[in-house]
Amino acid sequence: MDLTPYHTFLTELATTSGEYIRPYFGQTSLVVELKSDQTPVTAADRGAEELIRGMIGHKFPTHGIIGEELGNENEDAEFVWVLDPIDGTKSFITGVPLWGTLIALLHEGQPVLGCIHQPILSQLMIGDGTTTTLNGRPVHTRATTQMSDSTLLTSDPVNIRNRMGPGTNNFLAQAKLFRTWGDCYGYLLVAAGHADIMIDPIMNPWDIAALVPVIRGAGGVITDWNGDSAYPAESTVAAATPELHAAVLAGLNA
Repeated sequence: MDLTPYHTFLTELATTSGEYIRPYFGQTSLVVELKSDQTPVTAADRGAEELIRGMIGHKFPTHGIIGEELGNENEDAEFVWVLDPIDGTKSFITGVPLWGTLIALLHEGQPVLGCIHQPILSQLMIGDGTTTTLNGRPVHTRATTQMSDSTLLTSDPVNIRNRMGPGTNNFLAQAKLFRTWGDCYGYLLVAAGHADIMIDPIMNPWDIAALVPVIRGAGGVITDWNGDSAYPAESTVAAATPELHAAVLAGLNA
């Protein structure tokens, strides 16, 4: 399947939505609401998703859409776009640039194309499961083979401890460096070769879909914590270099 037309359109979606979101970032007057699940949302989230959905509807009217903020449309279609306009809203509303826009394209239910876009840092990462680029330059996971040499990232250590229980500290202590450079930006760092492991115990389909072709295209491995398909994972995701992924799963399930 030739993904070139979709790749071009994905770049357009990311660029246009980034221009929309950028003026909201760092504004202390930005109104923050809480959704029913107690997660924050802003006009930037909702407006960006509405913009992306409008562009998709105009270009590919038969395609489906799954979106975090505005629901699903025709989600059983052959091609479905999965949208998270601001992944990492907690970072976004506190002026921290470790967030991004996630856009994925599913074909027959599986992600074949995805992007992580950080418009403040002008970083656009696109993966198709075979190759991944950052601003047009191919990137690859680094060749770390030992947990003791690894940089391990997560979005929220509280969630990790709640999921893993007493074994959490022993697992985290295996890494050389543990940091909360999280949400989609952590996966960007793994794919770009700046970190080795990214784990999350609480995820939704719109959090995961774009990450699968990005990590795989960079030569990494991404699954749920049981080693099964990452999309649609029930909640957990582990992404790592090929040499470390088995050790990560063993540690998570010890």
